Amino acid sequence: MEKDLTTGSVFKNVVLLSLPYLLSYFLQTLYGMADLFIIGQFEGVASTTAVSIGSQVMHMLTVMIVGLSMGTTVSVGQAVGAGNRKQAAHNIGNTVILFLVLSIALTAILLSLVHPIVVAMSTPADAVSGTVTYLTICFIGIPFITSYNIISSIFRGLGDSKSPMCFIATACAANIALDYLFMGVLHLGPAGAALGTTLSQAISVVVSLTVILKRRSIVLKKSDFKPCRAVMGKILGIGIPIAFQDGLIQVAFIIITIIANQRGLNDAAAVGIVEKVISFLFLVPSSMLSTVSALGAQNIGAGKPDRAIQTLRYAVMLAAGFGVLASIAIQFTAEGIVSLFTDPSTADGAAVILFGGQYLRGYIFDCIFAGIHFSFSGFFCACGKSGLSFLHNILAIVLMRVPGVYVTSKLFPATLLPMGLATAAGSLLSVVICLIAFGVIRRKSTLVLVEVTNYK
Repeated sequence: MEKDLTTGSVFKNVVLLSLPYLLSYFLQTLYGMADLFIIGQFEGVASTTAVSIGSQVMHMLTVMIVGLSMGTTVSVGQAVGAGNRKQAAHNIGNTVILFLVLSIALTAILLSLVHPIVVAMSTPADAVSGTVTYLTICFIGIPFITSYNIISSIFRGLGDSKSPMCFIATACAANIALDYLFMGVLHLGPAGAALGTTLSQAISVVVSLTVILKRRSIVLKKSDFKPCRAVMGKILGIGIPIAFQDGLIQVAFIIITIIANQRGLNDAAAVGIVEKVISFLFLVPSSMLSTVSALGAQNIGAGKPDRAIQTLRYAVMLAAGFGVLASIAIQFTAEGIVSLFTDPSTADGAAVILFGGQYLRGYIFDCIFAGIHFSFSGFFCACGKSGLSFLHNILAIVLMRVPGVYVTSKLFPATLLPMGLATAAGSLLSVVICLIAFGVIRRKSTLVLVEVTNYK
C-alpha cells in the first residue's frame, strides 16, 4: 500500500500516479450521473427532477468533503516522506476521530435542514416530495461518503492511488446494479436512487477496510486515536480552504447557470450541455491537482523541495499541453459535440447547437489555464499553504468569472462566445496570482520545510 515517491524519475511518478487519479475521477463522474440516467428510463419527469436537484446538493457536499480530506493526504504524505511512520499512524488515527465526529454532526445538521434546502433550490412542487426523500436517505449515508473519501485520502497520502480507483470502481458497479434493482424492478423512484447511492458507498467502505486489514502496512495503536490539537489543526488548516474553494466553485457554476437561464431556454440548454462536456475535460486538471499534492507532500516531507518543484513543472506541462490540444480540436468539432446531446432536426435543437458551439469554443480555453492553476493549487496544498488555493480561486470568481459572464451576457445577447471567454479569463487571473505567489514563496524559501522538520 505504501509507496516511496521521493526517489526515481519524477516524470514517471507523475504519470503513474495521475493515471489512477484520472480514472477515479472519471468513475466518480459516471457514478454521479448513473442515478439520473437510470431513473429517466423508469420514472416520470417529477422523479427525474427530484433526483437531478438532489444530486446537485450531494455533489456539492461530496466535493467539499473531498477538499477537506486533502488535509489528510498532505499530512500523511509529509510524514511518510520524512520516514516517520509513527507520526503517519498518529495522523491517520486523528483523522479517523476527527471525521467521525464531523460526519455525525453533519448528518444531524443536514437532516434537520432537508426541507429548507429543498425550498432554497426552488424545487418544483411536483418534485418536492421526491427530493425530500432522496436527500433524507443520502444525508443518512453521509458517514459512508465521508469514510470512503477519508480512507482514499489516507491511501493517497501513502503514495497509493490505485486502491482508491478500485474502491470507486466497486462503488460505481454496485450503484448501477442497485439502481436497476431499486428503480427498474422494485420501482422505488427517488428513494431507490438514494438507496443505491448510499448502499454502494457502504459496500466501498467495507471493501476498503478489508484491504487495510489485509495489508497492515501501517499498524495503528490505541494511542494514535488520542485527539491531538496540533495534528487536527493541521489537517483542518489545509482541508478547510480547499473545501470552501470547491464549494464556491460549485456556487459559481450555479450562478452562471442562472445568468444563462435569463437569456432564454435555448441559451440555458446550450450552457448546460457545455458544462457537462467541460466537466469531463476537466478530469485531467483535477487529476494533476491531486497528483501534485500527494507527490509534493512526500518530497517536501523528505526534505526534497526541488523534486516537489519539478513535480509541479511536469504537471503544468502535461495539463497545459492537454488543454492546448483540446482547445485546438474543439475549434473544429464544437457543434458536432453539442449535437450529440440534442436533436439537430428541430429549430430549437439547431439553435442549441449554434449557441453551444459558440460557448464551447470560448470556454475550452479554460482547460489550458485551469490545468496550470490546478497544478499550482496541488503544490500549495503540499506545502501546507492551501489558503493560497482558496485565495486565487475566490478572487478569480468574484473579480472576473461571475462579473465577466454577467457583463458579456448583457453586452453580447446574440452570441455565447464572449461568455465562454469570460470563464477562461477567470482562470487566467488565477494563473497570474499563482505565479506571483509561487515567486514569493521561492524568494523567501518558505516551502513549509520548517513544519515538516518536526516529522523527522
